[in-house]
Amino acid sequence: MKAMQGGQGGGRPDQALIDEGKQIKLELAEREKYLGEVDSKFTTLLKEVPNMAAGDVPVGASEDENVEVKTVGEKPSFDFAPKNHAEIAEAKGWLDKERAAKVSGARFAYIMGDLVLLQQAIIQFVMNALTDPVVIEKIAKENNLDVSTKAFTPVLPPLMIRTEPYDQMDRLEPRDDRYKIEGEELWLQGSAEHVLGSMHAGEIFEAEQLPLRYLGFATSFRKEAGTYGKDMEGLIRMHQFDKLEMESFTTAEDGPSEHLLFVAIQEYLLQQLNLPYRVLMKCTADIGKPNARGVDMDAWLPGQDKYRETHTADYMTDYQARRLNTRVRTDDGLELIHTNDATAFALGRAMVAILENNQTAEGDVRVPDVLRPYMGGREQL
Repeated sequence: MKAMQGGQGGGRPDQALIDEGKQIKLELAEREKYLGEVDSKFTTLLKEVPNMAAGDVPVGASEDENVEVKTVGEKPSFDFAPKNHAEIAEAKGWLDKERAAKVSGARFAYIMGDLVLLQQAIIQFVMNALTDPVVIEKIAKENNLDVSTKAFTPVLPPLMIRTEPYDQMDRLEPRDDRYKIEGEELWLQGSAEHVLGSMHAGEIFEAEQLPLRYLGFATSFRKEAGTYGKDMEGLIRMHQFDKLEMESFTTAEDGPSEHLLFVAIQEYLLQQLNLPYRVLMKCTADIGKPNARGVDMDAWLPGQDKYRETHTADYMTDYQARRLNTRVRTDDGLELIHTNDATAFALGRAMVAILENNQTAEGDVRVPDVLRPYMGGREQL
């Protein structure tokens, strides 16, 4: 058996090499500790930096400086004083907040009867539309978008999320608007995209897998901190609400066009329900820390004589992916993916808009044509 190079006879290593190896191990441990401390400080500082706004985002100091891009649809005219949705729903026995307050407190409701059937009809309509590649192709073509026509995968996600992925999504703040599970690092999610966007943390996609599009349905929870005394009637600003939310993962190249597709889908859904609405470009103060671009849509509510937000579409570029370490393998190597999320329908607000825009003098509600097949052909509630 040959002696080791630089060693003594009998195959035993030189003591000097052993001592040198021990010293390298000690120095490596010290440097790894230092690297961990520096990396932790760097990550903390990095998390404080918001995403860079896209070039076409209007500069503004508050949401009052959001820019109205267009209005779509004709506001309904009535030969009677239109009621708000709460008046209509309570008179029909569809909404009971008084009994819910006894059981759960303020900002909860029992939703009953035909209003439940209406919500289920909206869900089924949206699910059928967005899981159909023919519909996606139609929307893309009508809006001159060169995007994949891949359909959405419906998802029933978990309704709770751990602190770490919530923070990585940068949707945990403001914490005083979130519900935390006592004694655990676990929170009730505030919207389906919080648990959809984080589900691929630490994963690497192959380029041909993208875009990956999800349509999540979740009962969501928010404290609505700072809104006490506001919107206490009806279904707006509830602590518990149901939402259909779109989420997608794309390459960096396809991220901007995916955002425009999501906006186009939102307009399609509103138009299918024949709801008048306006489109707003959100300004730099209102887009949100992880977002590079944001678009809101507000439906017209005749019972309140104003527009109210029903949809938002957010484009995060690689901001969330950098924190989640979600990447894609391309011809140029590993790259961070881009994420988009957008409201398909916040069910409560969708029903608010339907009730107020389709009310009759008798206090009934006309069912939008597109929803009638999902309600046994009923034309009126």
